[in-house]
Amino acid sequence: MSNAFFQVHPTDNVIVSLKDLQKDQRIQFKEEHIPLSRDVPSGHKIAIRDIAVGEDIVKYGFPIGKASKPIQKGDWVHTDNVVTKLSGTLEYQYQHKSQPFRVRESATTFDGYWRKNGEAGIRNEIWIINTVGCINKTAEILAKMGNEAFQEEGIDGIYHFPHPLGCSQLGDDLHNTQKILGRLVEHPNAAAVLVLGLGCENNFIESFKQVLSEIDEERVKFLAVQDVEDELEEGLDLLGSLVSYAKTFKKEPIPLSKLKVGLKCGGSDGFSGITANPMVGAFSDMLISAGGTTILTEVPEMFGAETILMERVTDKKVFNDLVDVVNGFKEYFLKYNQPVYENPSPGNKKGGITTLEEKSLGCVQKGGFAPVVDVLPYGSKVTKQGLNIVQGPGNDLVSVTNLAAAGAHIVLFTTGRGTPFGGPVPTVKISTNTALFEKKKNWIDYNAGQLIQGSSMDDVKEDFFTYLLQVASGEKKTKNEQYGFKEIAIFKDGVTL
Repeated sequence: MSNAFFQVHPTDNVIVSLKDLQKDQRIQFKEEHIPLSRDVPSGHKIAIRDIAVGEDIVKYGFPIGKASKPIQKGDWVHTDNVVTKLSGTLEYQYQHKSQPFRVRESATTFDGYWRKNGEAGIRNEIWIINTVGCINKTAEILAKMGNEAFQEEGIDGIYHFPHPLGCSQLGDDLHNTQKILGRLVEHPNAAAVLVLGLGCENNFIESFKQVLSEIDEERVKFLAVQDVEDELEEGLDLLGSLVSYAKTFKKEPIPLSKLKVGLKCGGSDGFSGITANPMVGAFSDMLISAGGTTILTEVPEMFGAETILMERVTDKKVFNDLVDVVNGFKEYFLKYNQPVYENPSPGNKKGGITTLEEKSLGCVQKGGFAPVVDVLPYGSKVTKQGLNIVQGPGNDLVSVTNLAAAGAHIVLFTTGRGTPFGGPVPTVKISTNTALFEKKKNWIDYNAGQLIQGSSMDDVKEDFFTYLLQVASGEKKTKNEQYGFKEIAIFKDGVTL
């Protein structure tokens, strides 16, 4: 690899700059010395041959758009000379190309907690789940009081997750809120849960109970704060009993096949599809090969790359489900008269991403090469081992929450721009470039930028796999855990009363 640029695929007609390059600087590509027609920022694309108007711009071996004006060899290839080729919904043909993927139960284990229902958790926390946003502050105060009152070994803290919903919601919006909160109540990282309701909300406790698959009265307590004189006193008493219950769980070795990991990217840049996302894809393949599970979401960030995933489905039903999810999200855009390609964001563009196709082709690499075993609606819980897709948007807060609700013990979050955000589960921030890793030490957990500084993928993926096992075992805490960045957000589309 040159220290100035990188060609992702041998059929690409662009290369990616690995550092800021200056106008008239000559770069040697194969036997040619190509002069640059203007300054090119790090992470951006350079044409390695002349490209005519309407001709495909090719990166990752796939079109990422077409030239909107003549592009000369050595030109900066970006938004002023490239446009998307995406439009509305498409018809797809089932063309199964999935290669055999070997899965062997691994002897590797992580230290976790067996739950009574046969699931495993990687943390022994107590969660306060409020049914409605009106009592966010009550939940916050209770969590603070609980952590002060019960500073005991055996639990990893008491946490609440504020959100603005649950009141004045109807139809699918109300059901989505209930599903996400319900799946969080059932999450195995929570040894015990206090469900906090107000009493007059649409998502009142008795209605919310209907979305819970089962209610273990030792593990889950309910409190409607309008029904008691002192909700803080009552809540603290309930937390005390939940702490006693949580302390009955002890760490023990858990088979790697029980680990579920969510895959997410946010604040992507021109290096996302070269460093962090392929590394996460390699990790995903390793985990699935050992019998584990990974989960993709961010459906709008599959547009333009969806056929790569469709060719890897295990059967025609999964194919049809994926087609429905992709076209369904496009129809959601069109319903509001929005173009399906209204992406990448300004930050993505500044980082070197030009079109949604380019962003999507980098995004789907997080799924590695494993077959897609299932496609699930928003707010659903993953049940099949292997690579799963859960319907949901690309929004960072909504998608990380969605992954946690689907059952992910950990979320891997690749980023080229950086964010302090963390979900309700450990959220591993992986930088695509070393400059971000060095700049944001309080945000970033792992540096994939080393892959363009001489480190091999084989070495890095093994190192990262070891690191992830340490996170799963609680030997290492992620930055979002260390600094208390634990938030949720829920998808909303309909009427508010």
